[in-house]
Amino acid sequence: QVQLVESGGGLVQAGGSLRLSCVASGSTFSFNAVGWFRQGPGKQRELVASISSGGTTKYEDSVKGRFTISRDNAKNTVYLQMNSLKPEDTAVYYCNRVQRIGGAPFGSWGQGTQVTVSS
Repeated sequence: QVQLVESGGGLVQAGGSLRLSCVASGSTFSFNAVGWFRQGPGKQRELVASISSGGTTKYEDSVKGRFTISRDNAKNTVYLQMNSLKPEDTAVYYCNRVQRIGGAPFGSWGQGTQVTVSS
């Protein structure tokens, strides 16, 4: 059973940057596509970026050009580099395996990491 732990969130001013990490334990997820999701206050959880096992990426329109997803299979880790952050990026960020890039999640969720962007 794959367990996922997200980290790297925090409080940052608008225009700032953060790098989130998602570490898998219990099993490798190097053969899976992985996505970063976020859930803002009063909103549904949404997929913002995903990466295939081979490194192909896909982004939600609102983060294109600002966020970069990457992975290090040797470390069983997926990253989300977030630049030019905006207050509307404030959310709890989660990672999970996805059926394919841009696809539905499967497996257990981690606890997430809070990102707060102040104006």
